[in-house]
Amino acid sequence: MSEIMQVHIDALGAEGHGLARLPDGAALFVAGALPGEDVTVLPTGDGRARLEKILHPSADRVDPPCDLFGRCGGCSVQYMSLPLSLRWKTDTVLRALHGAGYTDPIPVTSWQGAPLTRRRVDLAFARTEQGMVIGLHRKRGEVVDMTQCHVLELALFALLSLLRPMLHSLPAIRRGGDLQINMLDSGPDLLLATDGPLGPDDRRILAQFAASQRIPRISWRPQGSHEIPETAAQTGGVWHEFSGVRTAPPPGAFLQPSRAGEDAIRRAILEALPTKRLKGDIIELYAGCGTLSFALAERGRVMAHEGDAAAFACLKQACGGTRVQPFHRDLNRQPVMGAVLTKAGAVVLDPPHAGAGAQLHQITDGKPLNVIYVSCNPTALRRDATALRQAGYRLDRLTVIDQFLWSTEVESVCLFTRPAPPRRR
Repeated sequence: MSEIMQVHIDALGAEGHGLARLPDGAALFVAGALPGEDVTVLPTGDGRARLEKILHPSADRVDPPCDLFGRCGGCSVQYMSLPLSLRWKTDTVLRALHGAGYTDPIPVTSWQGAPLTRRRVDLAFARTEQGMVIGLHRKRGEVVDMTQCHVLELALFALLSLLRPMLHSLPAIRRGGDLQINMLDSGPDLLLATDGPLGPDDRRILAQFAASQRIPRISWRPQGSHEIPETAAQTGGVWHEFSGVRTAPPPGAFLQPSRAGEDAIRRAILEALPTKRLKGDIIELYAGCGTLSFALAERGRVMAHEGDAAAFACLKQACGGTRVQPFHRDLNRQPVMGAVLTKAGAVVLDPPHAGAGAQLHQITDGKPLNVIYVSCNPTALRRDATALRQAGYRLDRLTVIDQFLWSTEVESVCLFTRPAPPRRR
């Protein structure tokens, strides 16, 4: 049977857990502990321990600003100061790149967002005896009502109090469902998923709610379905601008979590592009609705590839009169070939969480001179960066982006370059 022991926390692990070393050198991870702290813990097995008492707190320990911390399934490290959080996330990305073999010093910049700026959220809701609750799940538990939030934009959070009674009145909700909200330039865009079918009464209620709250569109699909959503209520046009170009995003479109975060990523990419005139087109992979495409077009012609049909349709519709040429292509099944990529002035890719997969093999085969990689997963970044290093690429610059405050999520923008071959005489 395990006994309570005292340990010193040396560092933070990948999940934000404190890392201590036992007398035999084994690692012990302690959730809720910070570097520099002396704590008592109860080992729970598998190299983990439960925090019992903090004997000497770190100067970076703060009081969690949200009363729901520890219950809500959202923020996980609110006891950690934001400066420490940014340092830890930067170190996490650097460790991934060091693991890929990039150990030489490089220019590193970092950016951190502000509270109350998140404009996109995926929530769950549940019917209870006390009414409708909307929020995030506890770990392996019920939905915790989001009665406060220090992350969401104020207008987005205020909408939740109006949604609770409206959802409670919907016959289509038996036990619960899911809700995604995007704060577009045209207004809130809602995608609703319910565990019951949408009937005439539901549509009437949604139409009245959309009209009274000036919500341009409410879309719907069955809970757990990946069907194309149908429009349940619409009161006006749905639009959003990327770099001054107006687009018409589909229901549930991907947006960067905050406007400032999107600007930080876009700025890092533009700064990573060669300052001289590009010797070929910019090939953009995983272009989405055009988050980066139209900004890239200010520097050259952009061949923008996207596999999702709805996102591609949005991108294509907005490309008229720009230097963006869209291509509908599933990059996992039909990657852009190396023979095409080798002629690119730069390749810009923002792959999904799992990384670039088959597309990366074509990049390393084609060996374009400049590869700008936007990562949302240090583990996938390490794997893909290893392949780039083995193909002869060097890492020239890194920008770390923290727009998921008080979480373990981190994004980065990496510039990989390949020395040009010597000229033949």
